[in-house]
Amino acid sequence: MKVKIIKPDSTLYDGEASVVDLPGTGGRFEILNDHAPIISSLRHGTLRIVTAEGEKSFEIRGGVVKGEHNDLTILVQ
Repeated sequence: MKVKIIKPDSTLYDGEASVVDLPGTGGRFEILNDHAPIISSLRHGTLRIVTAEGEKSFEIRGGVVKGEHNDLTILVQ
């Protein structure tokens, strides 16, 4: 799926991922290919993505995620 992770001043990641693991305000959750449409708030924690090249992690202070049709946008602080 296409993933874009954006901070107010820069783009942290823009590419493909097979798994996105997020620190939701209600607990951790994962988004995989063909996930149902989603909008959720994020809390402080580690955002992890799995790509063809391996795994990448980002420490975030919070944010929101919106996804549909294998296109995921994550706005973080």
